[in-house]
Amino acid sequence: AHMAPTAKLMRILVRVAAFARVVHRTMTSESVPCRWSEPKRTETPVLKLYNSLTKQKNEFVTLNGRRVLWYCCGPTVYDASHMGHASSYISFDIMRRVLSDYFKYDVLYVMNVTDVDDKIINKARKNHLLSAYKAKVHSLHDVISDVEEALQVLREKVKTELDSDKKAMLERIVTRVSAALTESKAATDQEAAKAALIPVAEDTLAVWLDAKHGAEVTDYSIFSALSRHWENEFHKDMAALNVLGPDVLTRVSEYIEEIVTYVQKIVTNGYAYVSNGSVYFDVVKFSSSPDHTYAKLVPEAIGDAKAMAEGEGELSMGAERLQEKRSKNDFALWKTSKPGEPRWPSPWGEGRPGWHIECSVMACDILGERADIHTGGVDLKFPHHDNEIAQAEACFGHNQWINYFLHSGHLSIEGCKMSKSLKNFITIKQVLERYSARQLRLMFLQHSWNATLDYSEHSMTEAVQLEKVFNEFFLAVKDILRRHPPGVGGYTKWRREEKELNTKFETSKASIHEALCDSMDTPLVMKHMRELVGTCNVYIAEVGGKSPNTLPLANIACYLTNLLDIFGVLGSGNGTGSLESRIGFPCTSSQGGQSLECVVMPYVTVLSDFREKVRSIARDQKMYSLLKECDVLRDEKLIELGVRMEDKDGLTVLKLVGKEELLKEREQTKQMELEKQRQKDEQKLKAEEKKRQKEAQASIPPQDMFRSQTDKYSAFDEQGVPTIDAKGQPLSDKQLKKLKKEWEEQKKKFESRST
Repeated sequence: AHMAPTAKLMRILVRVAAFARVVHRTMTSESVPCRWSEPKRTETPVLKLYNSLTKQKNEFVTLNGRRVLWYCCGPTVYDASHMGHASSYISFDIMRRVLSDYFKYDVLYVMNVTDVDDKIINKARKNHLLSAYKAKVHSLHDVISDVEEALQVLREKVKTELDSDKKAMLERIVTRVSAALTESKAATDQEAAKAALIPVAEDTLAVWLDAKHGAEVTDYSIFSALSRHWENEFHKDMAALNVLGPDVLTRVSEYIEEIVTYVQKIVTNGYAYVSNGSVYFDVVKFSSSPDHTYAKLVPEAIGDAKAMAEGEGELSMGAERLQEKRSKNDFALWKTSKPGEPRWPSPWGEGRPGWHIECSVMACDILGERADIHTGGVDLKFPHHDNEIAQAEACFGHNQWINYFLHSGHLSIEGCKMSKSLKNFITIKQVLERYSARQLRLMFLQHSWNATLDYSEHSMTEAVQLEKVFNEFFLAVKDILRRHPPGVGGYTKWRREEKELNTKFETSKASIHEALCDSMDTPLVMKHMRELVGTCNVYIAEVGGKSPNTLPLANIACYLTNLLDIFGVLGSGNGTGSLESRIGFPCTSSQGGQSLECVVMPYVTVLSDFREKVRSIARDQKMYSLLKECDVLRDEKLIELGVRMEDKDGLTVLKLVGKEELLKEREQTKQMELEKQRQKDEQKLKAEEKKRQKEAQASIPPQDMFRSQTDKYSAFDEQGVPTIDAKGQPLSDKQLKKLKKEWEEQKKKFESRST
């Protein structure tokens, strides 16, 4: 009886002691840590790039942390920039933006301008001599004589041309000029004939004039004048395409001293030799070294005479030049200048740089002995880039100058090879007359950067359609945001639809990241982006019109806008301002630092609300003329101001699209309606004709229906049913049964008509 209070007291004392221990640990910082399981790191994709050196995708590892040293082969500026340039520079611009703005690398982007080259010398001299020829007074007889002599030179060139495409082009020129000569000889108006002949024959005359007088040209300023003109045009074209300018731009004419020093070092290292005032790279000596390999990119191209000739330049392939080389595979580092060519002093005499040495010198001068990335068109692999590699290794003594060589794919025009030398090319300015820079970039985004791309109506139609898909989505989201502005009221509970939408969003982001890591697979990225837009459109259709949750839609729209901005599609950033202003393609005009959309749409919204009230009153009071005026406001007045107003499901959707686009849409709609009406009228006529034929057929008595078919039948029974065919053979039972059935049907039609 006395034990119970004692047990109870003991339990109390135990609890007090436990509490005291907890207090003690807390006070002395000796608390026992909570149980915690360390999260396992998940495998995430790493950036890999297709490397022409290894011919496979390699993980991208830089020489120095987040710093990327990148050299890009720039243009040889002697003519207008064409779609081949656009293909390379837009592709590399996209990759550069992705590296810097998506993967957050610090990129130093260096690009050269080749303003000393055989093509420039050739073009400048011909332009100069042809202008001088045109400035002189010539009789028609003299012009005909000169053109005939020039044409004979061209015919001889046709005989020796080995390239089949160039040969075909030259033959077409011969035919065209020959026809013009024939017309000129028969002309009565000599001045008109002369004025017509010279433009047709000017390319032929220019080649002839250069052969006769090119060596006499001493005004070397014509070369720099030509290159500076076309360099300026190139930069204008790149700006029009929204291609970022390089961080550093180098010109060959400004690097002559560095080139001479670089070449001298290669000579000193034993990999180049002097011959008759020129300096050549010793391919055999370099290849025999255990530390080096020649033609790392395209080893199978060694000995390709055509490729090497193009690399050496048209003015550098004479017999005397070939005799200066120890091996036919050797290439010029420094060329002694011939009469009529620009020249600079060097230890080996006056001359000019070879083409390949220029890039090696300029890249190394800015980036150092090694670099991360080197880019250029696939046509530059051999011999240009292979020779660049050999020169750098020969100069610095290492065996890996560039870690990642990236080459953009070939470009074809409607399935045909594009070539400036074959005069089969489209200039950038010509393309921009038909399509916008945004549409062009979207086309390139839908194709792999290192694959062959066919520029065609079909590929551009796909790009225009993709632009419309994105734009319509952005405009729809903006309209929802205007009707349901974010704020406290914007934080609504997620339903099943929002959860499913967010799941798709997260999946899409992961897939897009994986695609960008996979050698920047932009076609797959665009596919995922388009599918995400489709999912959003389904969501908007299901719940967006009545009770939308604006934040998930806005987040997706901002994400897609940001991606397009990273890819250079927008043309200008949308990174600041209101949520609405950060979505979609930017307007081209602005006021007070605000986008045109932000300035205009509040007024348009007030007008829209007022119109909706007017329509409601007009419907109630059956004021149909007023309803018609509301439609005129929507279909005509606002379209002229670039505003699309859509009445659907009891809502008015407002979209600032642009006058030109809306007028084009209205015209397309009009043409579609006309086509629809035409088809409807055509079907009506066909139905009437069918009815008429049916009635005409029904008016024939059954006993006469077969008698006119004498080409098939020659005898009939008393009801007019055929019994013998045209060849005099009796008809089979099966044939008679079929004809009798037709006769019975005709009898019913005839009797039905009679009643």
